[in-house]
Amino acid sequence: MKKEKLQSFCMTLTGTTHDYQEDWQADRYHVGGKMFAMFGGDSDGKSIITLKCEPNRAEELRKTCKNITPGYYMNKTHWNSVYIDSNIPFDFLENLIQHSYNLVFEKLTKKAQKQIIAK
Repeated sequence: MKKEKLQSFCMTLTGTTHDYQEDWQADRYHVGGKMFAMFGGDSDGKSIITLKCEPNRAEELRKTCKNITPGYYMNKTHWNSVYIDSNIPFDFLENLIQHSYNLVFEKLTKKAQKQIIAK
């Protein structure tokens, strides 16, 4: 249930698109063609969401929460994986998704940003 609510939240963010990566068995969410969230599983099959994160914040989150780890199969500096079924509050997870979305959106060209906002 928590996973579905988080996926729905991703789709509320302006310009978000979704695809399913068969090889990874992962749902991916993009803005401007760039991924900001990926739902999948770790090597033990536990549900995770992988999100882009500002490096200093990513490191701090990993130190303070055992259910946040370096990005699974991603660049460990810029991505965190979060265990969905952990005791992390839903609104905190939404905040992490919004942060990831903002980081990706801000890296898009001004032209791409304007096109997304105009839709």
